[in-house]
Amino acid sequence: MNPEPRINGDLVRFEGVEKTYDGVTIVVERLDLAIRRGEFLTMLGPSGSGKTTSLMMLAGFEMPTAGRIILDGKPIERLPPHQRNIGVVFQNYALFPNMTVAENVAFPLQMRKVEKADQKARVEAALDMVQMAKFAGRRPAQLSGGQQQRIALARALVFEPSLVLMDEPLGALDKQLREHMQIEIKHLHERLGITIVYVTHDQSEALTMSDRIAVFDKGRIQQLGKPADVYERPANPFVAQFIGDNNALHGTILDVSGPHCTVQIDGDRQTIKAAVGAPLAAGEKTTLSIRPERIRIGHTSDRANNIKASVRELIYLGDHVRVRVAALGSEEIIIKIPNGHGVPADVSPGANVLIGWNFDDCPALTREHAATAKA
Repeated sequence: MNPEPRINGDLVRFEGVEKTYDGVTIVVERLDLAIRRGEFLTMLGPSGSGKTTSLMMLAGFEMPTAGRIILDGKPIERLPPHQRNIGVVFQNYALFPNMTVAENVAFPLQMRKVEKADQKARVEAALDMVQMAKFAGRRPAQLSGGQQQRIALARALVFEPSLVLMDEPLGALDKQLREHMQIEIKHLHERLGITIVYVTHDQSEALTMSDRIAVFDKGRIQQLGKPADVYERPANPFVAQFIGDNNALHGTILDVSGPHCTVQIDGDRQTIKAAVGAPLAAGEKTTLSIRPERIRIGHTSDRANNIKASVRELIYLGDHVRVRVAALGSEEIIIKIPNGHGVPADVSPGANVLIGWNFDDCPALTREHAATAKA
């Protein structure tokens, strides 16, 4: 199976796509999204955010209420699924129990009336690709969950589609196997150069696998960007809270000076410095986002906020220690200390400590979250 040549340009475009089932509730609202040829794009969001409906419209299992879907330069929103030449992998694998592994993988080729000799060679190549060639004669019930997932992946790739859609494909696997399959799928994508659109609600999965992430909520894309950008520079409080652990503090902008601003914390007399993470002006309400791993215990530097805190709880979690402290009017400020760095001896429940974080690690965001991204 030859890798698809990496050609510049967009393979898929959603143009003003909307979906409603009852004419009242908008499930997907004015979706404008370009998916680049050869990229791994993840649609990430909670249940009901519109991500799966968007994928199903691309696959052809749902019809958009309005707008256009363009695949390789051609509108496809009215084409039935079998005419779109798109590979699809579902969470439940959808393998035929009465067929062998080889027969399952050959099924898309039979539907496309590929010659028998060519079918055999392509099935063997697809099974080799997912390291399942020796299981060709078995039936799905004789395979583990991870093996069935590999077969579903081989079946989606065997007819060499330019686009593969994956809807929560690893959700049924245990944690260790799921993490292993994440890396396998990512390596397969890199090797073949195909375009993958992946739907999940698992933030770590999206961060691990994606070239770009589209964060969905309320039927709209809240942020679209590279994993590091979405994590380090969230567009709004929803993105900050949904992706990874986050400490949120609410306050009012007192002044803005270049890339930084001064914030009066709600219910507390203290002011802190923050990075300007959204268009804000003096007098506006803001939500501050601080990642637990960015907070240090003890004085940090003159370019940092240094705050008095009281330790409430320590929880050992293997790779890190989770420290909960009370500060700035909140009882729920979380700090992560990596295992091996050591928790200071004076940090124990009831102790008074100094905590701090750099100004640039604390973006000030708008309170509301609406659509912020178009691509």
